[in-house]
Amino acid sequence: MGKRISNYLNRKKSHAATLAFFRIAFGSLMFFSVIRFWSKGWIESLYIKPNFHFKYFGFEWVEDFGSYTYILFILCLISSLFVTIGFKYRISIISFFILFTYVELIDKTTYLNHYYLTSCISFIMCFLPAGGFFSVDNLIRGSKIEEVPSWAVDSLKFFICIVYFYAGIAKINSDWLLDAQPLSIWLKSKYDLPIIGQTLLQQKSIHYLASWFGMIYDVCIPFLLLYSRTKYIAFFFVIIFHVLTKVFFPAIGMFPYIMIFGTVIFFDSKIHIIILNRIERIVKKLSVLLNIKSIELVKKNYLNSIHYPRFAPLFLSIFLLIQVIIPFRYALYPGELFWNEQGYRFSWRVMLIEKRGDTRFKVKDSISGKFFYVRNENFLTPFQIKQMSFQPDFILEYAHYLGEHFEEKGLKNIQVFTDSFVALNGRSSQRFINPNVDLLTKKESFLNKDWILPLNDEINGL
Repeated sequence: MGKRISNYLNRKKSHAATLAFFRIAFGSLMFFSVIRFWSKGWIESLYIKPNFHFKYFGFEWVEDFGSYTYILFILCLISSLFVTIGFKYRISIISFFILFTYVELIDKTTYLNHYYLTSCISFIMCFLPAGGFFSVDNLIRGSKIEEVPSWAVDSLKFFICIVYFYAGIAKINSDWLLDAQPLSIWLKSKYDLPIIGQTLLQQKSIHYLASWFGMIYDVCIPFLLLYSRTKYIAFFFVIIFHVLTKVFFPAIGMFPYIMIFGTVIFFDSKIHIIILNRIERIVKKLSVLLNIKSIELVKKNYLNSIHYPRFAPLFLSIFLLIQVIIPFRYALYPGELFWNEQGYRFSWRVMLIEKRGDTRFKVKDSISGKFFYVRNENFLTPFQIKQMSFQPDFILEYAHYLGEHFEEKGLKNIQVFTDSFVALNGRSSQRFINPNVDLLTKKESFLNKDWILPLNDEINGL
């Protein structure tokens, strides 16, 4: 076994064009993602405008920079461009990972699976020799890397397989398969779509078909992509699936494009070489039009050494093992995962729940018994209020923020209680948080939040 692992790590090679193509695709998507994020005004509304930011446990030290937050995005834009063209690749990808992840840590209100996906992919790429082929670094050095270790390509493949497979097994639950929830709620709301909005999308049978197809697709697609005889058919389904996802759920952002271009890494390197050659021809034509000296992106002399950290294979193995384990941490907590969300994030549970909440906070003087209700809109943005209303860690953090705020205003003997009601996947609303618990006596931790009331129903599944 040890000899096989050694041979795999040290001898088995893949063509460097595969990593180069992935670098260009990923960098380009990130470049346009930052532009898109900026153009929609989300930097202002999500990171600058709020007076209070919800923090990830352990990352309370992460702060925004006010109007200077734009500088983070400018640097992120530049680093994504440099990743794309392969200029100072190692520095560029590490910079992008740090900048992008830092921005996402400013406020967990913005958490989305594809933001986490982006951080994970960029982290993996920090350890890969993806800048040694078809890059500006080649032009500067006058040489390139023809081959890379197979583990470099396989680590990205394995990670993409984890994302798909875990998203699939998470859909094996009674809400998704037996009740077609929450797809039934979402598809019915798309009545404004031409032709199908008021007809097909209102049919329960279509909701069940979409739910079952989504589960089967996510579970099976990794294996179909890995098998040489089916990977191109599988890629056809990847395109169909993610295009439909984008049409029905436009708010999902760049995720469909990331997955479509990401799965191209499963193709034979010959395909990547063809694509890169076409890109080179386009670049040459542009250089002629712009009266720039002809650019040769692919040199004929090669480097014998492959530059990557020696500990990279071990480090990536540990990282991927963590990715395999983390999604199952929910088993450490009692109760319904979709309800209490303890262990829900960072587990590739994509589009599984539709929750609506109404959460009000009561600030009480423990001595006199006098109390008043807080107007959440005085402290939070509408988007923060929506996310806070049904997520228990948000509710706890906000309660402590209110306690600190009113203590600074001179109030004493403060207690903070909540009247919280939440509806999950089409169920009737029910009380969410124990109204008799002073939330200031509770602290955020990895321990079970026993002040969350249980769901009056059962969801069977993995």
